[in-house]
Amino acid sequence: MKAKNIVLKLLVALIGFTGFSQALNDGPYVFIENNKLVQKSIVDGKVITKKLKRTAFPKTFVPEASSFSGVEKMAVLSDIHGQYDLAIEILINNSIIDQDLNWSFGDGHFVIVGDIFDRGPKVNEMLWLIYKLEQQAKDKGGHLHFLLGNHEYMVLKKDLRYVHERYLEAGKLLGLDYDELYDNNTVLGRWLRSKPTILRINNHVFVHGGISQEFLSKISFDIEVINATMRASIDISKTELKSTDFYTNYYGNTGPIWYRGYFTDDLEHDAIDDVLSKTNSEHIVVGHCSFDEIIRVYNGKIFGVDSSIKKGEYGEVLFIENGTYSRGLKDGTRKDFE
Repeated sequence: MKAKNIVLKLLVALIGFTGFSQALNDGPYVFIENNKLVQKSIVDGKVITKKLKRTAFPKTFVPEASSFSGVEKMAVLSDIHGQYDLAIEILINNSIIDQDLNWSFGDGHFVIVGDIFDRGPKVNEMLWLIYKLEQQAKDKGGHLHFLLGNHEYMVLKKDLRYVHERYLEAGKLLGLDYDELYDNNTVLGRWLRSKPTILRINNHVFVHGGISQEFLSKISFDIEVINATMRASIDISKTELKSTDFYTNYYGNTGPIWYRGYFTDDLEHDAIDDVLSKTNSEHIVVGHCSFDEIIRVYNGKIFGVDSSIKKGEYGEVLFIENGTYSRGLKDGTRKDFE
């Protein structure tokens, strides 16, 4: 317990460390070198290296179960895209965390449906906060679930088109490409590689893009198998993945991290019912497609929770409590669906 508290205090300090000014401040990034932990941070444009105790952070992360039942209280957020300050405001106002950035959602389950990475300037801060809250939630009987979205997979697979310029500068100072800051030789990189792509809680399936009929026509819907398959694919080259139908099936436009069809295609209700039947669910909750607010379509069977936090101006949380649904607005006001 004492070691755990030391780690949590360290993380709190690290979260408050970063900023963005003329002289770049960024980090920390914790590397695993010969089974030792080395922390590198950028302070006023200079790299500061520090050796940590071997026990400061875990070096292995075991994937958790992908299905949960009997959960009475859930909250869902998506597509933060490096907008740390806005996300903090939303989470505090909706009582997911307190003013000290500690878990305050009790035994509830908080789901982040992907896309922490890219676009915005405070990705690393958000990752460390989630890392901390994940443990705090467990200590309180709750759970934080972080699903990988298309932008997580893009960065992990070296597609850096949407990386904020401050991180490109940080990479240069550290002598590394941005994706190497989260590769399999880093604490956060290994932690990310343990995360799921699809999650089931009660009768809800959560996934960043969506589950398409085409995907289900090719892939048997076994959440644990799909998650294990996606995790295993992270460190396999795109060329190798494209040598078969794998890349199209899992990473293509009808795959779980890129699919947009619930909102872009004029699907029949029978098509949605077919997907729900094959996924053994009653509702699917997705991010990826941006809206001004959280929406529900197809008679409440599909929820879109990407409320455009990436713009840095507004965002919402979806609450699911004992079978009822409401939107948690930016200021913490609850609003029922019309």
